[in-house]
Amino acid sequence: MKLKILTLFLALLSILSCRKGDYVIEGDGETITDNGKGTGTVTWSKDREYVLEGLVFVNDGQTLTIDAGTVIRFRVGQAENASALIVARGGKIIANGTREEPIIFTVEGDDLKGSIDTNVRGLWGGLIILGNAPINLEGGEASIEGIPLAEPRGIYGGINENDNSGTLKYISIRHGGTNIGEGNEINGLTLGGVGNATEIDYVEVISNADDGVEIFGGTVNLKHMVVSGCDDDAFDYDLGWTGNGQFWLGVQKGLVGDNMIEAGGGIDPVNGLPHSLPNIFNVTLVGNGSVNGGNQIIFDKNAGGLLANSILINKRGGVLMEVTDQLHDSYYQWKNGRLGVKNNIFFNVATTTGTLFKLTGNYTPEMQNEWAAAFNTSKNEITDPLIDINSGSYLPEEKIKGELYDFPLPWFQIVDFKGAFGEDDWIQGWTLLAE
Repeated sequence: MKLKILTLFLALLSILSCRKGDYVIEGDGETITDNGKGTGTVTWSKDREYVLEGLVFVNDGQTLTIDAGTVIRFRVGQAENASALIVARGGKIIANGTREEPIIFTVEGDDLKGSIDTNVRGLWGGLIILGNAPINLEGGEASIEGIPLAEPRGIYGGINENDNSGTLKYISIRHGGTNIGEGNEINGLTLGGVGNATEIDYVEVISNADDGVEIFGGTVNLKHMVVSGCDDDAFDYDLGWTGNGQFWLGVQKGLVGDNMIEAGGGIDPVNGLPHSLPNIFNVTLVGNGSVNGGNQIIFDKNAGGLLANSILINKRGGVLMEVTDQLHDSYYQWKNGRLGVKNNIFFNVATTTGTLFKLTGNYTPEMQNEWAAAFNTSKNEITDPLIDINSGSYLPEEKIKGELYDFPLPWFQIVDFKGAFGEDDWIQGWTLLAE
């Protein structure tokens, strides 16, 4: 903890020492604040420099367009001084970066040349997108975490599964997760009730002080996601998320990080509908070995879902599933075919096959034995995928083929390999992790 505080202090000192008044606002640029009117319908271009101060919203009915190559910086701040960009329910963000010119969200003072150490976290808030798709809370709406409850633009949830909050493509979100009070940090990318007409593809969250990506219900689909060096979970879903995911890379570093995927269900009530039942394929999850707790995956609060054709390596805990009433819980989802971990590669995870699949809660030895046996019956295997995790590349030496689980929906790209990578190292050229 002392090391973490010292690192944050040095980063703040570096930022403050290099500021020239408004720092990046030299010449053709602007500082953006929110007086309740939001951003307006506007385009932010790469030939201007932007610093956001405080919570800045894209209001209902507004569209924020961000050109490829644009860098958005955020004021440093904690608690009531936190800075973040929030796309309110009914608003849209159209952020189409490219591999050659990604759109970067980072902290004020980041010159993108090493002025901010890669591992520094918690300097600003994060990117929050809110929509009108279903969530499983009573009343169908909620206030998103990280935003004051008195702010009406922080409400999300609705009845439109096909809701469209815009596009994120080739986006890098760096050094976020500021603490807004009482240990409540903002996720790198927060998706609350976001609908499946929203396009999210090629997004990086690196060095965030809370989760990398958290999905609160909705039907949104996510492809080509990169999360690395975050303090809490890499990916977290709950509140009835029923979307899809493909080509995810999660990487933990050093002593930080909890679960690689935290799969949750309902909260108020826990047995609320819809259940969280996403389909997630072609994931590569690289844990931090035995130096920290957490699991590759934890299913709790009645969550289900399918994880298939993936590679999970280097983590103390394997797949943990919660048993409560056996009527709605994650164990019930598994017994009824709505939870599966199938056709995956495990290596250097847990200690033995018997500890890879474990139960928690109110279970019997017979139930534990049955769940442990599902490792083999679900065609998972323990084998070295030959990934040099210290090289900065997460491609295996050869494509991992073997027996694959069938893709359930047309949305998925049909590939002949396990894990997030085949021949193309798609994180190169636009992510900070690849640098």
